[in-house]
Amino acid sequence: MMNYTDLLLDSYLSSNSIVQHQIDSYNRFVEIEMQKIVDMNSLIEPNVEGFGLKLGRIRLEKPSVIEADSSRRVLMPNEARLRNLTYAAPMFLEVTPIIRGIEKKTDTTEVFVGEMPVMVGSNLCHTKGMTKTQLVEFGEDPEDPGGYFIIKGTERVLIGLEDLAPNRVIATKEKDGSVTAKVFSTAPGFRARTVVTRNIHGVYTVEFPTSKKGGFDLFLVLRALGLTPEKIMEQANDLLVFKNDMLLNKELSVAKDMSTTDALYEIGAGSAPGQVKEYQLKRATTQLDTYLLPHLGVSESDRLTKATYLVQMARKACKVANRLAREDDKDNYANRRIKFAGQLMEELFIYAFKFFTKDIKYQVERSSARGRKLNVGNIISSDTLTEKISYAMGTGTWTAGQTGVSQVLDRTNIISTYSHIRRVKSPLAKKHPHFAAREVHGSQWGKICVSETPEGQEAGLTKYLALMAKVTGGADEQMIKEQLKQFGIEKI
Repeated sequence: MMNYTDLLLDSYLSSNSIVQHQIDSYNRFVEIEMQKIVDMNSLIEPNVEGFGLKLGRIRLEKPSVIEADSSRRVLMPNEARLRNLTYAAPMFLEVTPIIRGIEKKTDTTEVFVGEMPVMVGSNLCHTKGMTKTQLVEFGEDPEDPGGYFIIKGTERVLIGLEDLAPNRVIATKEKDGSVTAKVFSTAPGFRARTVVTRNIHGVYTVEFPTSKKGGFDLFLVLRALGLTPEKIMEQANDLLVFKNDMLLNKELSVAKDMSTTDALYEIGAGSAPGQVKEYQLKRATTQLDTYLLPHLGVSESDRLTKATYLVQMARKACKVANRLAREDDKDNYANRRIKFAGQLMEELFIYAFKFFTKDIKYQVERSSARGRKLNVGNIISSDTLTEKISYAMGTGTWTAGQTGVSQVLDRTNIISTYSHIRRVKSPLAKKHPHFAAREVHGSQWGKICVSETPEGQEAGLTKYLALMAKVTGGADEQMIKEQLKQFGIEKI
């Protein structure tokens, strides 16, 4: 007789795919994120006077193969396995020439720009929506879960990567008694770690990519971002210990009597010592706009928002230092996120698309130098995107030097296949102890299986999703902001 647990599991598994998180993640990438990446890099301006290109809508068709007679026909997953082909969809991109600043809409061309590997079972896959009888007719296993790719005939799965939550302030105490408030500021295609440190005396420093060793003092950075001393103190007035810290930092800072421009020069002098003043100013503005908290924006108009955010980071560090708040637990799953196929493919596509746009610039400039007519069809190569994506998918070597992201799917039995597609890997090095990171955390209940993990060096670093774990695919940030405004929540 079946007990209630068996009935619950049977009901859940009959209506939910055990690999749906991978499929949903991939669908979101091809339907939403790909176009966003193209839109961010839509304008190509080569060093050719009066000529540019604007990239428009990107479109993907269902997987197909070009035969020896140059004809293109439908490609099914089983045929791709048997013929050692890549199960991929052709990509087409709208390209509009810009002549002397005017878009030539009449000359808009849809160009074939490469092939995107297709996940079996996704919305782009031919097997989507087929009945069991139809699947058998095409040589497919009707019980196959999908959620993997076929690269040159080999079934490969993208392993979920565990990482700290982006754009979330995490405050922790260090061994030397200082407190750090860290945020992994993540904008599309760029990730910058920003740290506000409070030492045992209450002095604050700010570190971010390209800042000098040891960082800059907080008050200097706030002044360079345009926040006046009065506004800084105003934001600290509601917490006495934080107000005392800010008064101390104000007295110790070289920027207490500086203007915003002087503070920018001071940051530029620290980052580029010995350079001319103009270069130092440009260096400082580039650092603050591009590398400091990029998720809040990368323009001059976002500087005050960044300054307010830094004050809030310092406030959190102050609270933890004075035991007014607990330090954050990095091993708590509320402070972690898992990147599945869609997010991983997004990172790869951003990386490949940058090379694609660089190649177009080079081809335009070369054609112009040789006096050739600039023909859109001739200057765009379909190999650049395809090769970069195929290499990463085939070797498992991802952006930022990550390895083992793409793995050959374990087909020992159906349980091994399910387990492999639901695998989650920590980025921590397996040679180091990391005892706290390897242990079972209470917040993993219902999300991560508490028993399934390898023995030896991988123990606790390679994990698997719990049987009934559901993974959300993400939401539109702008939509959430609009909802918050409707609830009456305002910006600080």
